[in-house]
Amino acid sequence: MNNSINHKGLAVSVILPVIDETASLQQTVQVLFAENRESIAEILLIVCGKTTPEAMQVCHELTQAHPQIIRLYSQRRPYLGGAMQDAFDWANGTHVLMMASDLETDPGTVKDLISKAAEGYDIVTATRWAGEGGFQGYETTKYVLNWVFQQSFRCLYRTSLSDLTYGFRIFKTEWVKTIAWEESRHAFLLETMLKPLRLGAQAVEVPTVWRSRMEGASHNTFWQNFVYFRIAVKTRFKSRHALLLRTQA
Repeated sequence: MNNSINHKGLAVSVILPVIDETASLQQTVQVLFAENRESIAEILLIVCGKTTPEAMQVCHELTQAHPQIIRLYSQRRPYLGGAMQDAFDWANGTHVLMMASDLETDPGTVKDLISKAAEGYDIVTATRWAGEGGFQGYETTKYVLNWVFQQSFRCLYRTSLSDLTYGFRIFKTEWVKTIAWEESRHAFLLETMLKPLRLGAQAVEVPTVWRSRMEGASHNTFWQNFVYFRIAVKTRFKSRHALLLRTQA
């Protein structure tokens, strides 16, 4: 049964980077179609040289089953941040949705993100730290460090947002296409929140539960998390004009 709600005026480009996800990718797409089909303009599957043959096969099956909606792209820039930046260039919708294909970003939360975006916010981001949000299967050390990161960045940016590092959010497309992005690795996920905030974006959160992936392996090393502080400080003290693409400055 299709429970999708039609949010007039929204045409969402969903970005799904793929490395070694198969069943979780299929489940993610299934939920997206079941709950949000009327609002989705396209689903961009982003693959790279490290994408496994099994995952690539699933990508081909999905594009063949839904050729008008699902498109397959090979990223040109390196790493996760590069994949997302490439996808920003390729996106054609009114809004762009960043998420994962491994179920660590709950596809059931997408309907809430889209519904809130329909109210006119520039960014709607998922939070694990407020309301009914939470963690399942998160390592204790990472949990404590994540809390420290969030509190540090909230103070530095004087924001009430509770989860700035989680790359599960929807933007009005003009925001992702006019900002000069710099980070190529996972710190890009934080950059996509901090630069719009510095530029005055109106943002709001919806709660979600993070669950540990059931297949594949994490591609974010523990020490990469500390790069977040560099991009946070760097972005906080840059001029607003320096955050924009030169054609927009």
